[in-house]
Amino acid sequence: MNKIFVVAEAGVNHNGNLANAKKLVDIAKKAAVDAIKFQTWITDEIIVEDTAKVDYQKRNLADKETQYQMIKKLELSFQQFDTLIKYCKKKKIIFFTTAFDLKSLEFIKNKIRIVKIPSGENNNYPLLKRIGQLNKITYLSTGMSSIKDIKYALRVLEKYGLKKKNITIMHCTTAYPTKLQDVNLLALHDIKKNFPGYNLGFSDHTIGHESAIASIGIGATVIEKHITINKNMKGPDHASSLSPKELIEFVKKIRNTEVALGVNSKKILLIEKKTSRLVRKSIVASRKIIKGDFFSHLNITTKRPADGLEPKFWPFLLNNKKAKFSYKKNDKIKKKEIS
Repeated sequence: MNKIFVVAEAGVNHNGNLANAKKLVDIAKKAAVDAIKFQTWITDEIIVEDTAKVDYQKRNLADKETQYQMIKKLELSFQQFDTLIKYCKKKKIIFFTTAFDLKSLEFIKNKIRIVKIPSGENNNYPLLKRIGQLNKITYLSTGMSSIKDIKYALRVLEKYGLKKKNITIMHCTTAYPTKLQDVNLLALHDIKKNFPGYNLGFSDHTIGHESAIASIGIGATVIEKHITINKNMKGPDHASSLSPKELIEFVKKIRNTEVALGVNSKKILLIEKKTSRLVRKSIVASRKIIKGDFFSHLNITTKRPADGLEPKFWPFLLNNKKAKFSYKKNDKIKKKEIS
């Protein structure tokens, strides 16, 4: 069985409110995900004040705020994160976060086991350098990135100490929500080809479940999905996130997929063996055969069950082989009788 690491992406869906952040932890815990992820930043460290919102943010928030103003309202303080980390420990769920600036990374580095590099920061040399030095389990998001861009990020991370075994390359499309025609899951094959031996993951920004399920079949071992308390809440990501009920169903489907994946070999399963004996066929006499008669297509045929000579011996019998015994119609030819 292949264990899939399921991450509930809380992101900014707490709307800058600690009580909401705790509710998201409760939702993730109830759905039995493996971890919950938040985002940590200092607004003045990451954005210039007159930066405009991107298109999906404009669609989801029909106001005249700048991106700076929007982000500022969604920011949680370091003190609030300390409270949130303690809450996650109490609830026995793994907490980690995306740090968008060096000060946030330094604050959080000893409080998390996993580091997430968002798509917008995977060309940020100072941040990549510092993350490389930490050598923690690292998820590298690859939205808005080419193979060349991914190579650059990996080169910097590994140059400064991050081990290949600790890296998961996360395929994603930077669109919220992502339309199915823009998911491009087959890019996972391209990533596998260009970066053999790296762990693969998928950050799913689609509305449904299909893309995440399909990504597992291609090799993703980490699945990340946005969650919300309520899709109708005001904010940039709520509309493209899973509701509490949807998250429970999503995790069930992931776990069912794990079971269905089975093991990495093709063999006859125990449950098939009894069925095989009853639905496969044996070579039998199609009419009376006298000892010494030659076997031919006129006196033998194949019928169920499969407790006689397998049909694959048909050419052998028709190669001038004589019957060593006499047979009535439907008598099975036994392997020991033709040796």
